[in-house]
Amino acid sequence: MTRRSLAIVISVPLMVGLWIAAALVPVPYVTLQPGVTVDVLSEVGGQERIQVNGARAYYEDDQSQIRMTTVSVTRPRDKVSIFAALKAWVDDAESVEPYGAVYDDEQTPEQSDVESEVSMLTSQDTAIAVALRELDYELTPTVEVYQVTEDAPADGVFKVRDRILSVDGEQVTQPQQIVDAVKAVDAGTELEFVVLRGGERKRLTVAPEKQDGRTLIGIWPGSGFVFPVDVTINISPDIGGPSAGLMFSLAIYDTLTPGSLTGGRPVAGTGTIDIEGRVGGIGGIQQKVVGARDSGAQLFLVPAANCEDALAAPNGDMRLARVETMKQARKAIEDFAADPDASLPSCADGA
Repeated sequence: MTRRSLAIVISVPLMVGLWIAAALVPVPYVTLQPGVTVDVLSEVGGQERIQVNGARAYYEDDQSQIRMTTVSVTRPRDKVSIFAALKAWVDDAESVEPYGAVYDDEQTPEQSDVESEVSMLTSQDTAIAVALRELDYELTPTVEVYQVTEDAPADGVFKVRDRILSVDGEQVTQPQQIVDAVKAVDAGTELEFVVLRGGERKRLTVAPEKQDGRTLIGIWPGSGFVFPVDVTINISPDIGGPSAGLMFSLAIYDTLTPGSLTGGRPVAGTGTIDIEGRVGGIGGIQQKVVGARDSGAQLFLVPAANCEDALAAPNGDMRLARVETMKQARKAIEDFAADPDASLPSCADGA
């Protein structure tokens, strides 16, 4: 056997072994890909996604499409190969981020799911509040239960959406009061809560327990509102996070007003929303732009904080409008509906 032949015999298995090792050994990154887009004004299971009680809903004459956008992200602790990371890096519709930039190193998939679910609930409540305030409704703040931890002391006692009125006789106006009240007692000491559930006051008792050095009862309290109009949004529980807040608020506003906000044109977008109607930045903007483009959207609402990255995304013929508030987003849609070539706040101006 010649030296050349011997080198080939030795090197080929080594190369194969290296490729196999590269495929099997994970790298500390996560990949982001375009996810589904959902028309919040569509029907699901034969019913409108947005259900309203206590006010007129203008379903019959609304031809709008208001699409929320999502990103498909590697789950916590899932393994990403070097090949998957490289593919996401070179594909202009995907991206790759360091694991620590997206997840806490100690975060489990279960913890991620809980946080994502709570974020979705709070974003829906805030979106409802913003839309109703845009329509001049008066709102009363409250504290609600957004999550009950399985097998915790509160499991089977509290229910999601319970409104907490008091704890041990003290009126509750802020979620932090619940945290402080639980911390102030020893494990095993019963606390009495008064909650409003389905319009009925209930007295609940629960004894905190110690877990990992913390005293807890196993609920996630958050800020909510007593709404004069009952609005619910039917979105798959597989979709979480706060980034659809802007689109929820626009879809609710459209549902509660006559006519079509978009003039029948498909509009997509993203962005968190706060109680003052301010739009916040989100992650995965490039993937959301691509997902919206592929869904047929003609206009995409971009949070001002994401403009620079959005401009780098392949948006095709879809227009990008820079928005800082729900009111500004609504006006951009109305102007676009009246004239697709209308001058709109531009990401190019604010990037």
